[in-house]
Amino acid sequence: MKRLRTLGPTVCGVLMFLAPMATWAAGSEKQGKLVHVADTRNLAGFNLYIANLYNTNRLLFTLEAVLLTALMGLMLGLLMDWIVGLIGLDLSKREGKE
Repeated sequence: MKRLRTLGPTVCGVLMFLAPMATWAAGSEKQGKLVHVADTRNLAGFNLYIANLYNTNRLLFTLEAVLLTALMGLMLGLLMDWIVGLIGLDLSKREGKE
């Protein structure tokens, strides 16, 4: 309970410190839209494909990046399971205590 009493003043202190900075950062003329484009001049192969996909279709790029990350995680997990099996540890027979 004592921690909750000190949390309020701490949060207020941090906000009092950050509020003027946010106001100063917002005080300029309006800027144009920011455009994110990948530079494809020196790329080839798979990197060029990914960069062009990023530039043309962000949704498909996101879906492929998530799928690729999941596949790489699966492959790494299977590889580590195989390596652990080679050194003699059998983790499949372990019982989980919940």
